[in-house]
Amino acid sequence: MSATWPSRSLAVRITCLFALIVCVVVGMVGASLYDATNRALSTRADYQLIGRVEHFRSLLHDMYTIKELEARPRLFETMLGDRQDVIIFRHTGVAPFINVNPENMPLPPLQAVAVTRPVTLEALYEGSRADGVRMRWVAAQAQIGESGELVEIIAAHVMTQEAHVLASYLLRVWITVIGAVLVTVLLAYWVSSRGLQPLTKMADKAAEITPSRMSTRLDVAQAPAELQRLAASFNAMLDRLATGYERLLQFSADLAHEVRTPIGVLIGETQVTLAHTRSEAEYRNVLESNLEELERLGRIAQNILFLAQADHETQQIERTRLDIHEELETISTYFEGIADERQITFDVTASGEMVANAIMCRRAISNVVVNAVRYAAPGTVVRLSGHADADGASIVVGNQGEVIAQAELPRLFDRFYRGDAARSEFTESSGLGLAIVQAIMRLHGGHASATCTRDGWIEFTLRFANP
Repeated sequence: MSATWPSRSLAVRITCLFALIVCVVVGMVGASLYDATNRALSTRADYQLIGRVEHFRSLLHDMYTIKELEARPRLFETMLGDRQDVIIFRHTGVAPFINVNPENMPLPPLQAVAVTRPVTLEALYEGSRADGVRMRWVAAQAQIGESGELVEIIAAHVMTQEAHVLASYLLRVWITVIGAVLVTVLLAYWVSSRGLQPLTKMADKAAEITPSRMSTRLDVAQAPAELQRLAASFNAMLDRLATGYERLLQFSADLAHEVRTPIGVLIGETQVTLAHTRSEAEYRNVLESNLEELERLGRIAQNILFLAQADHETQQIERTRLDIHEELETISTYFEGIADERQITFDVTASGEMVANAIMCRRAISNVVVNAVRYAAPGTVVRLSGHADADGASIVVGNQGEVIAQAELPRLFDRFYRGDAARSEFTESSGLGLAIVQAIMRLHGGHASATCTRDGWIEFTLRFANP
């Protein structure tokens, strides 16, 4: 089964297209030259026929009488251009007294040119022989000497020689077209194969890329100008894939670590409990402890599911108009209990309204506030501020804590990232809270960012874009 057109190689496609172009161009040139040659030969034959008739007119007027013409008919036969040509002399309505018509071709209806008028191309009549060869006819009146007697001259030229010339020329045109196509096919395939070698090298280089060799890149500088953009885009894609692959590996490792701890606790406590007979109170304590670990696993699974759905979210989320100050006051009131345990207070300054999904918005702000309370220095203030503008709304949550390096600030929103492992263990953080915040902000067409001053003042800014 032959390969379909889309599956053919680029070299074959280019070769076929070049061959088609050459065939069309050479064919058009050949057809144009053929038509020009045909016109030139026809015009030349027409003028020769007109010149012959005018010459006969002169001879009849200056040199011959009708009797002399009848006595010397072969004289006019020798003046014909071709042995198949026709020459007839006759009085109007009378049988011809000279009739040179080797093939006895019937006369077409002709209008003789008056003796006082010259013979022009408009007086010619187009005809054809039985085999399809073109003929040119003309009729003209001539005056015999000074007597004023008129005769009619009928002449015709069979374009046999011109037909042979055109047939030979047409054959040459076809030979030229076929030869040009064959030469073009060979040269185009050779040139295209050499020209596409950089693509082959790029494909070989790309084939070397594996999960264990993600650092391989295409050489942009050595690529042709037309392929440099492709090579650069391919390298950029590989960079994104490498980053995503590394993050996926890290995510898998972190997820295994997060899940392993509660599972280990569940297994250990269960094994210890089953080793000896326990009282009802002891069984209850174990079940309560296991329930806490199971709830922790449930929260991790729920958060991961939310992030997975957020990464592939395509539909528009439902939004409502929310009062910024009211939302921040509600959230600060909700977290006053855990804040009081660390002697932390809230300072809320906000105004305006924002358009957002109420549940997601509260979840994002709550995650940032919980993060601030967990890592704020005891006895400090957590500031919540917000304002609206023409493009959307901004929520800022700030707290005083330990200085965070500038290189670590963007990583705070990565999944399972924790800048301080000891504090994370103390606060039972899963490392997904800020990742969920960033996912919610992307769903709202906005973003989340973090800044830290040299004295440890940390601010998280949530930017909600208007729909």
